[in-house]
Amino acid sequence: MRAARTSWKTYALGAAAVAALLSSTACGPDGGTADGAAGQAPSGTASATGTTAPAGPSPSPTTEAPRPGATATATATAKPSAKPSATGSGKAPACGDQDLSIGTSYWAHDSGQHLLITATNVSGKPCTLYHYPFITFGQDVDSPLPPMESPAKAVATIGPKEKAYAGVKLFLGGERTTTYESFGIAYRDPDNNDDGSPIDVALSDDVQFVTVGQKPSVTFWNLSRSEVEGFVFKAR
Repeated sequence: MRAARTSWKTYALGAAAVAALLSSTACGPDGGTADGAAGQAPSGTASATGTTAPAGPSPSPTTEAPRPGATATATATAKPSAKPSATGSGKAPACGDQDLSIGTSYWAHDSGQHLLITATNVSGKPCTLYHYPFITFGQDVDSPLPPMESPAKAVATIGPKEKAYAGVKLFLGGERTTTYESFGIAYRDPDNNDDGSPIDVALSDDVQFVTVGQKPSVTFWNLSRSEVEGFVFKAR
């Protein structure tokens, strides 16, 4: 099209010359057909190509080129947002009696005034220990020990075979005390208004019995034993 326009603008041909040119173009084996094709095909092809090419091929590179980029961006954006949302929305359910094995021990440098409670996840799935354990001694199952105001930095979610800890301040020097060979424990479930009745747990062989004073208290569940220990021995 561009060549045809240039030739018509550049040369002024008479009617005879034009007729001669047309007749030679029509009859010419190569040139006539090539020029005719160049005049028609480009326009037809240009129309077809121009309609299809710009709409098909042209957007095709334009669409296909951004697509990898767009896919990469979408994937890059989706992955980070998926992870937090999976972590946030897929929180582990509250631990129950059936999920845990409870162990008890004294600290080596302590004189039996504090008890360490270790909860081990014996199920095949993660679960969460909320707040602090509801600990009771003797028959007073309706009055669990108050917390030592020691909220953990994070919720204690434990996977299979993982552990969480809580410490109990049993008595202070000079207090009147009572001896127990077991204790009751229950767990907080924020999705359930009824947190259940404490189940009786026997003390470990190395503990055998505990001496409990007038104002025992307990820490919040914590994934770090050292943090529990640090708080228990600072609490009064």
